[in-house]
Amino acid sequence: MNKIEIVEYYSKRKTELSTEIGLLKRKNRLFVVSELLSFIGAIAAVAAYTVYGGMIWLLTAALLLVAYIVIRQADGRNGSRIETLTDLKRVYEKELSYYAGDYSCFADGSEYADPKHPFTYDMDIFGRQSLFQRINRTVSSGGADRLAECLSNLSGDKDYIDCRREVIDRLAEMEAERAAFMTQGQRQKIETRQIQEALEGVAEMSLSRFPLSPLSLVLAVMAIVALLTVVVLAFFGVVSGTMAMMWATMQLFVVMMLCLKSIKMISKSVNNLHKQMKQYVELIRLTREMVDKLTSQQVDKLFATNTHDSSNKLHAFDELRSILDALDRRGNVLGLMFTNMFLLSDYFLVRRFIKWKERYLDKVGEWIDEVSTMDALVSMATFAYNEPRSGRAEIVELDEVVYEAKGLYHPFVGDKAVRNDFNIVDNNYYIITGANMAGKSTFLRSIGINYILAQNGMPVFADSLRVSSYNLFTSMRTSDDLSSGISYFNAELLRLKQLIDSLKPSHPTFGGTGESPTLIILDEILKGTNSLDKLNGSRMFLEAMSAQPVSGIIATHDLELSKMADERPDRFHNYCFEIELSDNIIYTYKITPGVARNQNATFLLKNIIRSLEWRDTM
Repeated sequence: MNKIEIVEYYSKRKTELSTEIGLLKRKNRLFVVSELLSFIGAIAAVAAYTVYGGMIWLLTAALLLVAYIVIRQADGRNGSRIETLTDLKRVYEKELSYYAGDYSCFADGSEYADPKHPFTYDMDIFGRQSLFQRINRTVSSGGADRLAECLSNLSGDKDYIDCRREVIDRLAEMEAERAAFMTQGQRQKIETRQIQEALEGVAEMSLSRFPLSPLSLVLAVMAIVALLTVVVLAFFGVVSGTMAMMWATMQLFVVMMLCLKSIKMISKSVNNLHKQMKQYVELIRLTREMVDKLTSQQVDKLFATNTHDSSNKLHAFDELRSILDALDRRGNVLGLMFTNMFLLSDYFLVRRFIKWKERYLDKVGEWIDEVSTMDALVSMATFAYNEPRSGRAEIVELDEVVYEAKGLYHPFVGDKAVRNDFNIVDNNYYIITGANMAGKSTFLRSIGINYILAQNGMPVFADSLRVSSYNLFTSMRTSDDLSSGISYFNAELLRLKQLIDSLKPSHPTFGGTGESPTLIILDEILKGTNSLDKLNGSRMFLEAMSAQPVSGIIATHDLELSKMADERPDRFHNYCFEIELSDNIIYTYKITPGVARNQNATFLLKNIIRSLEWRDTM
């Protein structure tokens, strides 16, 4: 589908869901009326029986009460359905906002922004209007962390990247499954960190294993049978009712005394899980459904868990949710007393929890990791689905910088973007000149952001893109830090030092080593000093870099720096974004070989000064 068809599809789904929700709400009103009438009818039937007698009234009351219970359950299911469809409608409303250029409904990942990162800060990966915000559809904090990790730490493994691309393309076709997955996070984002912290607390918990022993189970069953026997005997007058009451009271205190400490420890550790567990169980079910549609090779490559025990995962979290429900029901004091007297509910609750801990706890971390991975992949696949005009990159296994692009453009610019062809040869440097606003910085970011997308197996914004895997380092948005006493110039020096340090063989850079080839993207080296010093420093820096396994693209306003291509044409090359000056400035946004001839600062300032002179003549 093209973008117009996708928007029409999203709009159609939104309308269909709105209609269905409206019908369910009308049905909900009928349920409420029916509940009220059946309940009042049951009371009236009981009243009629007390006044007139006759079993027909008791039978009517019983039938109306059963009808009330059935209608109430149907009403509950109907209400849950309304909530689910409302959340699903929100998913499609957000996607329509995406197409309208409004990304505010998606978390922007500002918490991941790091000015010291090798490339994410300069490439607008995190923050308002960022790449992360455009991609992000995660429903859990673990999924958001995994997505941020993918965009920050590039894999470099061709097989892994190719596999991820295949999975993203496959998930992009599964629109209904992805929408159902995203539905889970519309009301409340699942805090994976809280779940992990709670489970870490469970792992550290020291509980007696006695409730798991056969002896304890035999004693518990004997106690239940004994009490029921005493109650039956008391009913027939064989023993006194006082004896039955004392026995039940004693049994209540014994079981609560033995289990209270364990119950408190369990409640304290898992207190924050209850609200999220229903959503998480559904996420695991949806993850299993989508994983089952992938090939075993894809699953083994992208997921660290054994996917053959998928039913175990669902059962484990479902069982934990059931335990949490049981803990929640302990708030009913009368019910707690009754169930502990006759069923030893606290004993069996502790026993269930210990069995769950020993059977599943060591695997839960991996299962949570699988859900987080799927959460990130669903976001990537939705991005791929929403950008049908994008292309697919070819990853090549070469120990050198390869970047061959045709029709390259920046994803943020949109359909009106001017496309450019550009090739980067290993150990070569490309000095790009041009006027202000001519497109230099946008082009540099187009190079970087498409490389990041390619390394993640996501769509790229080019007619074709062929790249190898290498380190990426950028310096485009250096700023001062007066609170730390760091001037603008000093900040630039620190950034360049960070680049040089990353090239050391012992320095683990971007998941690789300093020996790996590197592409550097620089915008105006040493902006914070005077022109001559800046020129000499820039030349010295580039000459030093040319002796390393480094390739580079450097944007500059300093035309003198372009003379390096005359001195070393084998390594340095000039490209430019030219403008045309007439009555107005014409920006072509096309990159061409050579050095820019026209600048626009003086031209623009003349127009401003003329407007000032015109005002003075008034």
